[in-house]
Amino acid sequence: MKRKTIGFLLMLFLFSVGTASAQTGIVKGTVVDSEGTPLPGVTVQVKGKSNGAATSIDGKYALTNVSSNDELEFIYLGFEKQTIKVGNQKEIDVIMSEDATELEEVTVVAFQKQKKESVIASVTTINPKDLRVPSSNLTTAFAGKLAGVIAYQRSGEPGQDNADFFIRGVSQYGAGKTDPLILIDGLEVTKEDLARLEPDNVASFSIMKDASAAALYGARGGNGVILVTTKTGSKGKMSISVRAETQISTPTKINQFLDGVTYMEMYNEAQRMRNPNESLEYSKEKIEATRRGENPDIYPNVDWYKELFSDYAQNYKLNVSATGGGEVAQYYLSVAYTNENGVLKVDPLNNFNNNIAIQRFNIRGNVNFNFTKTTKAALKMYQLYDIYNGPAGEAKDIFNAVMWANPVDFPKTYNKNADYAKEFFYAKHTLFGNVMDSGRGVNPYAQMVSGYKDRFSSTNQAQFSVEQDLGMLTSGLKLRALVATNVFARNTTSRSFAPFYYAMITEETQMGSMHHLAFANKGGSEMLASPNI
Repeated sequence: MKRKTIGFLLMLFLFSVGTASAQTGIVKGTVVDSEGTPLPGVTVQVKGKSNGAATSIDGKYALTNVSSNDELEFIYLGFEKQTIKVGNQKEIDVIMSEDATELEEVTVVAFQKQKKESVIASVTTINPKDLRVPSSNLTTAFAGKLAGVIAYQRSGEPGQDNADFFIRGVSQYGAGKTDPLILIDGLEVTKEDLARLEPDNVASFSIMKDASAAALYGARGGNGVILVTTKTGSKGKMSISVRAETQISTPTKINQFLDGVTYMEMYNEAQRMRNPNESLEYSKEKIEATRRGENPDIYPNVDWYKELFSDYAQNYKLNVSATGGGEVAQYYLSVAYTNENGVLKVDPLNNFNNNIAIQRFNIRGNVNFNFTKTTKAALKMYQLYDIYNGPAGEAKDIFNAVMWANPVDFPKTYNKNADYAKEFFYAKHTLFGNVMDSGRGVNPYAQMVSGYKDRFSSTNQAQFSVEQDLGMLTSGLKLRALVATNVFARNTTSRSFAPFYYAMITEETQMGSMHHLAFANKGGSEMLASPNI
C-alpha cells in the first residue's frame, strides 16, 4: 500500500514539473505590414483554444497563460494568415503579407480604402482579370460583367469603337452631362482615356452609384463614379511578365445584297405596282445580257461589299511589365504595343495604303517611395502614342455608300483598252465608273481609293503625391498632397485627289446598239448617296 502511494506521488510530482517547464506565462509583440506600419485589430489566437486578443492602435498585443507547445494564429482581412510556434519565445513580432486573393474584399472609396463590409454605399467591383478580352478597347468589356452598367457599342471601326455606358441610368438628360465621373488613380479622365487603359495595368476597378457618390464627389458624381487604381511595385527581385496575342476581327453580321438581275427585276416590279403605264427603268435586253454575264463594262453586276471589304482583319498585341524594388522604392513598369487593322481593301494601283491601320504604344511607370515610416511618396507617369492611317474620308461614309450603291449602274472602273474607251486610251488616271446624272449615286470604290489620312496623337500624364502620417498628433490623421499634369497633342495630315468619273453612253443606230464612254465629271464632292427608288 505504501509503495502505491509513493509511486502515485512521484508521478504527480513529475507531471507538475513537466507542466511548469512548458508554461511560459505571457507572450507579447507587435504586428506590422510589409512597410512597417502597425496594424490595429489583428486577431491573435492560441490555436485550438479560446485564449486570444486583438492588437491595439499601435499594433501591440499580449497573451497570458501561453504554453511553449502552443501555436499562435495571426488573422487580418486582406493579409495572409500566419501560424507561429511559441517555443521559448516571450516576445513575437510579426510582419503580415498582403493576400492577393483577399484584396477583392477591399474597395477604393474617394481618397481612401475600406473593407466591403464597412461600406454602406452601393459599390460594384470586378476582378481585373475579367477585363482581359480580345479587344484593344477596355470599355467593350463592360457589358455583361458589371451589375447595373448598361453598355452598348455603336461602331466596330478601329479607333472609333468606344462603347457608351451608363450606370443604373442617368440623372439628367438633354444638354447636361450623362456620362459618369471617371477617376484613374484619383485624377478625372475622359472616356477615351479609360478606353485606352491596358487591363494588365489595372489593380482594382470599382463603380459607385447612389447618394454616397454625390456626397463624396458632388453633383459631378450624380451619374455614378468609376474608380480605377493602377498597379504599383512590390518588394523583391524583379519579376517580368509577358503577354502576346493575335486576334481575328470580323463583322458579326452583314446585310444580304441582291444580285444585279434580281435587283432590276424587283425594281421594274415596283414601278409596275406604282404605275402600270410607266416605262420600265431596265429593259429586257439589259436584264438578260446581265444574266448571261456579258461585257461587265456595259452590263455591270457589282457586289460592292465584296469589292471593297475583306472578310476579316488580323490584329496583334504585346504587353511587357516588370515589378520589384527594395525597402525605400518599389516600381512597376509596363510597355504595351497594339496593332489594329481595318477590313478595307487596298488598290494595288495606288502607292499608298487607304486601309485603317493603327499602331498604339502604351507606357506606364509607377514608383513608390518610403522615405520614413510616416512619410511616403508616389510618382506615376503615363504616355500613350497613337499612329493612325486610314481613308481620306470617314470609313463609315464609305460603308454607307456601299449600302446605297446600285449594282448595275456602272462598274468600279472602265477598261482603257476597250474600243468604246479608245479616245481615253492615253489617260494616265483611272477611269472610275459613274452615270451622267451625278446626283444619282456615288462610286464607293473611287471614294475609298481617292486618298488617305494619317494622324499622330499623344497623351502625357504625370502625377506626384506625398503622404504624411500625423498619427503622433491625432490617431488616423494623414496629410496628402498631389500635383498632376495632363498634356494632349494631335496632328492630322490628309492627302487626296479628285477622281475622274466616266459614264457609258448607249446609242441606238440602224446597225444596233453603239456604246462609248463619255466624261461625266471631275470630282465627286457634289455627289450624294441616294436610293434609286
